[in-house]
Amino acid sequence: MIKALRDNKVYYRRMLTIALPIMIQSGVTNFVSMLDNIMVGQVGTLEMTGVSIVNQLLFVFNLCIFGAMSGAGIFTAQFYGKRDNDGVRTSFQYKLITALVLTSVGIGVFVFLGDFLISAYIQKDSTPEDIIAVTAFSKSYLKIMLVQTLPFAVAQAYSSTMRETNDRVVPMISTLVAVGVNLALNYTLIFGHFGAPAMGIEGAAIATVTARFVECGILVLAAHINKKKYPYVRHLYTRFAFTKRLVISVTAVAFPLLLNEALWSGGMAFLNQCYSVRGLDVVAATNILSTLTNVFNVSFIALGSAIGIILSQMLGANEKKQAKESSEKMLVFSVAVVVVIGAVMACFAPFFPKIYNTDETVRSLACSLILITSCFFPVHAFTNACYFTLRSGGNTFITFLFDIGFVCTVCAPVAFIISRYTDMNILPFYVLIQSIDILKCIVGYYFMKKGKWLNTVV
Repeated sequence: MIKALRDNKVYYRRMLTIALPIMIQSGVTNFVSMLDNIMVGQVGTLEMTGVSIVNQLLFVFNLCIFGAMSGAGIFTAQFYGKRDNDGVRTSFQYKLITALVLTSVGIGVFVFLGDFLISAYIQKDSTPEDIIAVTAFSKSYLKIMLVQTLPFAVAQAYSSTMRETNDRVVPMISTLVAVGVNLALNYTLIFGHFGAPAMGIEGAAIATVTARFVECGILVLAAHINKKKYPYVRHLYTRFAFTKRLVISVTAVAFPLLLNEALWSGGMAFLNQCYSVRGLDVVAATNILSTLTNVFNVSFIALGSAIGIILSQMLGANEKKQAKESSEKMLVFSVAVVVVIGAVMACFAPFFPKIYNTDETVRSLACSLILITSCFFPVHAFTNACYFTLRSGGNTFITFLFDIGFVCTVCAPVAFIISRYTDMNILPFYVLIQSIDILKCIVGYYFMKKGKWLNTVV
């Protein structure tokens, strides 16, 4: 590993050129989300719990959008690698149509099944007053948050296409402006500053919706004003060149990724539901945990995205030998960086939970969960790098088996059995579920070495 880090600096410069803007974009977004969460946490534990439940449900929708964009994005990156602007435009159009369809389905699910989904996270042995309060907070927050689903989906289509065609600056700027708007409105509307009414969690939802529209507007305007820089936006909404073969090819790649993200995020939501069986204190503690880890997760997620983009462009240019050699070098670098990031996150464990207006039991539990998660960060970085490597060649069936195989056939059943049929404390319960990813590392590296992901799909 040390030799690889010393001798392959050219790869790491290229990775960081792509990954750093993504890290800045996602890092600032998640940092502001963390501040938002802290502001909501100042309102009260029950309000924070209600927001946490809705955010876990919206997490599933967000990752479905991400999966659909990623599947078509493999084609975008490979079309760009062979300098085919018409191909880039067609894959971009596919993303936009898919975004509209998924948004319609998502809104329908939340409208008709929202009450059922929210109730699944509330432990029935909680006091009746707490159950009523958390349910009411969740429903009022979700009702407003549904408005931001469409601008979020469209923004993802634009920003992902820009990144896959080597422009990371505009998506980063749009996010920075949006999070500034979000933070300012949160401070104003949650607590009622500058003459505005104190709206609590509803104010937080309005701030998020406004920020999503701002982000989407900046991306759309930037792309369509500068057609020379973005030639693929010409005739984006007037000239559709879909062929049956192309639609089938993109769908064959995109659908497994969409299904993968849907099932994976659903699996994560199910795991959180299993943790929530241990009580509302656990729900509040895992909310604090996720708030902090989201800020640090951007490190390995951005590095994984960079790996996927670089390898897809190499495969689009038919540089298969170079792609295979590069994959392991970038895997080593990703894990090495995240070892440091995990250590930094562990330093925050004793202090971060104290920011929240909650009881000492929740703070102590959150501290322990943060320490455990930081220890497993390098494992997550390894599996994430494997995932993006396997996905870069368009063989999404392998990534589907790799990602979902563990969540649905191992993690979820084990979590269900422990939560329903044992009295295991939440801490060893959480450690056991996290440890399963070590097996995933072995499987992912095996698939990487086999080389069946080395495909050119355009």
